[in-house]
Amino acid sequence: MLAQNNTGLIVIDIQGKLAKLVQDSNTLISNTEKLIKGAKVLCLPIIVLEQNPSKLGSTTEELSILLDTVSPISKFSFNACEEPALLEAMNNSNIKNWLICGIEAHICVYQTVLSLFLAGIKVQVVSDCISSRKLENKQLAIQKLLNLGVEITSLEMCLYEIMKDCKNPKFKEILPLIK
Repeated sequence: MLAQNNTGLIVIDIQGKLAKLVQDSNTLISNTEKLIKGAKVLCLPIIVLEQNPSKLGSTTEELSILLDTVSPISKFSFNACEEPALLEAMNNSNIKNWLICGIEAHICVYQTVLSLFLAGIKVQVVSDCISSRKLENKQLAIQKLLNLGVEITSLEMCLYEIMKDCKNPKFKEILPLIK
């Protein structure tokens, strides 16, 4: 079960023009903003990845403002696990559960999640914080991951799971993110 002391967030490649080309990009970015804000309120470690940033651009401005203290990890492989800096950051965090958001769902998100899952790392894909250029590709990625046993969650579901109950001192800060 997700908890404040055992959960982190990995943001995959929400950058450049591609972030504006995916299905329902405004909702993706808005939901990811809420997820990042929630992670920060809950003091969760955050890792940010950028695919070939010299060609695709950096993390979108809306998100980079929130991630001002996080240095993105550049990568070139679609599977971020091929980048040693990701695994090093994960190992240094001492976290057991990772929430995953990003683009594109059927490429970088899928390959990274699958690799982490097969390595025995507990991951949950935040379904309303991922996207692809085509809706069918997002749906296919989710279905394939589900068939393999990967857990799927949502923005609201994961934040409430981490808080456990309304007596959590962070509840009043999280509530406006969900409403």
